[in-house]
Amino acid sequence: MEQPLYISQTVVIKNGTYIHNGKELLHSSASDMTGFIKECYKMLGIEYPKFFKMDNLSKLAILAAEKILQGKQQTNTALLFSNAVSSLDFDLKHQQTIVDKEAYYPSPAVFVYTLPNICIGEVSIRHQLKSESAFFISEKYDTGTMFDYTNYLIQQGKADQVLCGWINQLHDAYEIVMYLVDKQGERIHTKEEINKIFN
Repeated sequence: MEQPLYISQTVVIKNGTYIHNGKELLHSSASDMTGFIKECYKMLGIEYPKFFKMDNLSKLAILAAEKILQGKQQTNTALLFSNAVSSLDFDLKHQQTIVDKEAYYPSPAVFVYTLPNICIGEVSIRHQLKSESAFFISEKYDTGTMFDYTNYLIQQGKADQVLCGWINQLHDAYEIVMYLVDKQGERIHTKEEINKIFN
């Protein structure tokens, strides 16, 4: 018989709010996403200079993962992220650097963020994770796939816990939902419980 799994922590970031385990930690008065990101960074007490060189998708992933992973010594945490727009925000910025033949100057600092899975790498570096990871692109969060993949990774001993996330961002629009699946907790890991986090 398979061991039950649990959703041990959640973070939801949207509409200028940062919510951890159902408790609102920040309701921002910032008028744009850049201001909101700065407020979150300050509220979380992060000291990580590399943060300011990242694309917004990676910044939002770091902010969501920080509250869940801070202080954990767990290096076998798999990361399963997804979104609907891939890295389109930075893809458009990169395209602007190459479209004009007169001002052609592609930036390596921009190009590196033209893959959505870079945000997985940034979270892994920040928390020293050397584990399984995958990034999926789908129109909406695919609860079934993420549920099955998470269970497989833990039940097969490929991960001790799994950090799952919907990290969707384009221009100033963003929605981040992240949750940690573990062998301990109170909230049973089911598709229904995952869907409740999104509502």
